Amino acid sequence: MKKPIKHFAVTAMTATALGLLLTGPVMAADAPSVQPIMLAASEAVDNAEDAVSDTWITSKVKSTFLADSKLSGIDIKVETNKGVVTLSGVVANDEEHDLAVAKAKEIKGVTAVSAEALKTAD
Repeated sequence: MKKPIKHFAVTAMTATALGLLLTGPVMAADAPSVQPIMLAASEAVDNAEDAVSDTWITSKVKSTFLADSKLSGIDIKVETNKGVVTLSGVVANDEEHDLAVAKAKEIKGVTAVSAEALKTAD
């Protein structure tokens, strides 16, 4: 005995409608668990932005040193962590030391410059 296709279609639509009605509350109940995932993703993006900013700052400081004929940029090591630039290495004299610190402070994004590890040859 064959059932008409119309009967089958009505049954399928009814099952689908009931399924959607019952799934709604279940999906809503899962919504709070999505929030920690979104917060973690946002935090990861912020950390990535910090890393990119620090890398950019380091590159910019180093290239500024290399472009300045009054600085021995090759001898100065530059590291950046959360906007704080740390200079290390050896420079010829106090004037070069002070110039390196001043040039680093001019770079956008630099919050502080630590040059205790930047020694003079004098």
